[in-house]
Amino acid sequence: MDANVVAELEKAGVKVEDPMRLFIPVERDEQGQVKPVGDEVPVRFGDVTAHVRLQPISALWTGNKQPPDFTRPPFPEYEPFFFLIEATAAGFCRDTRHAEVDQEFSQLYRHLARRPDGHHKNPLFSYLRAAARLYLSLRDVSQAEFEAVAQRLHQSAKLHAGHIGSTNYFQAVLRQVLGA
Repeated sequence: MDANVVAELEKAGVKVEDPMRLFIPVERDEQGQVKPVGDEVPVRFGDVTAHVRLQPISALWTGNKQPPDFTRPPFPEYEPFFFLIEATAAGFCRDTRHAEVDQEFSQLYRHLARRPDGHHKNPLFSYLRAAARLYLSLRDVSQAEFEAVAQRLHQSAKLHAGHIGSTNYFQAVLRQVLGA
């Protein structure tokens, strides 16, 4: 948790009590190209967008709490964490009008689990990483919990893959997260 981020967001009018009402919006440069998210992260809450400087994921891990078995839902305690990442993923795909294929989602989540402070050629990765960084700035999360959540997202995308080029995971995220 990062008390400075919580204070900055609250000062900007962002209610941080419910992370399921937050997401990382897509930002574009002057040419209309998607800008990858760096240290300064946009956070959307309703009509309010605030920019905050977030620490790397590895600097935000707190404690040594062990995660539950994520092989079968439900896991209500972790629902806001999953939701923030998936809402960001769904919003990115909607805003860019490009549904990432299941295999790409699986790879991005696996990369997030293995190299949480790393980079990836797909700009969506920076948004997924920013969503995780935001959640870890708002709540205490151990390294084991973070890795388990990222691994569960990887498995979910992988399980949705029906064939090369399928967008089943994307469709499930849109229907469930955005209500589309």
